[in-house]
Amino acid sequence: MPSSARIAPTDAALASVQPVTRLKIQRPDQISTARAAVLRSSLAQDPELRPAVVARAQALVADPAYPPVGVLRRVAEQILAAPDLSENDA
Repeated sequence: MPSSARIAPTDAALASVQPVTRLKIQRPDQISTARAAVLRSSLAQDPELRPAVVARAQALVADPAYPPVGVLRRVAEQILAAPDLSENDA
């Protein structure tokens, strides 16, 4: 169809168009605890304290060379390179 044959809708035509209303289905609130029970069961199988992890943490705390200087420098560089967001509050 050539573009000259197309007719723009008039205000009257647009006014006669009714908005579509969507049906809202009322659903009762629901909760399923089946997954929570599985999670609780899985957590119960793991000990609260893992001696190997505690021993490693104690060794790292006692090591004066931990964390390595290179890691500290990279973290410091990232902090210095980060924008100061408090300057945007003004």
